[in-house]
Amino acid sequence: MPVNILTDSGSDLPLHFYKDNQVTLFPLKVHLNDQEYEDLLTIEPKTIYNAIRKGQVPKTSQVSPLLFEQTFTKMAQNKEEGIYIAFSSLLSGTYQTAVMIRDQVKETYPDFNLTIIDTKCASLGQGLVVMEAARLANTNASFNEIVERAEFLAAHMEHLFTVDDLDYLAKGGRVSKASAFLGGLLNIKPLLNVEDGKLVPLEKIRGQKKLLRRIIEVMKERGVNFEHQTIGISQADAMDTAQEMKRLIEDELLAKEVIITDIGAVIGSHTGFGTIAIFFLNELPV
Repeated sequence: MPVNILTDSGSDLPLHFYKDNQVTLFPLKVHLNDQEYEDLLTIEPKTIYNAIRKGQVPKTSQVSPLLFEQTFTKMAQNKEEGIYIAFSSLLSGTYQTAVMIRDQVKETYPDFNLTIIDTKCASLGQGLVVMEAARLANTNASFNEIVERAEFLAAHMEHLFTVDDLDYLAKGGRVSKASAFLGGLLNIKPLLNVEDGKLVPLEKIRGQKKLLRRIIEVMKERGVNFEHQTIGISQADAMDTAQEMKRLIEDELLAKEVIITDIGAVIGSHTGFGTIAIFFLNELPV
């Protein structure tokens, strides 16, 4: 029996991926206009961006503890083992809740085998780890082999991203309000990354063309063997920019594959529209 792969919607993979690859999806929650929605299942990212354009402020929350309990209990009863590849613990409480619920289930079913990996990743950075874990599971790789590969990829996943408007990150406490105001005033585009699971500004660049060129430079500085890598790009209502970024990566880095996905409603609630993020490895597994 293949190892069960589980993840949450922080991975920003398309809905069909979970169905096609037998990956269990735990949706994060979005709250808008006094309604609660399940990320990817009952709300489209465009709904969030349109709401933001109208001045609304969506809120987000972690995966339902009850859903964790129901899923883990059923797996334990069926003597199934699994690997849950989780959204960064420094961006959501989902990882900690999953660990707590798993430990509760193990009190009743002590042989229940579920490894929960705090990827310290977000969006398609997490998604690329899930994709490889699912590929390995579907080729009947061993439990330990999948865990080792997933942990390696998560530890070596680089995140580079830029937002169209720093105000959304400022509202969520991700950057200072002063930085947000200055950026909007001077057409300065921020280049940020995720280090050890949390958001870190790298530099500020004036204008989009210079920004995209700088992203390629940073990729060359940090990445390795792009011809053997699948590069991920996730975008929030910014497909034209994402396609331009893809062309640059293909032309200059000769990447094996470049995939583009949508930033989901939960992450998009914090970044706003116009965001693009690029994910690649700084070391390849042996």
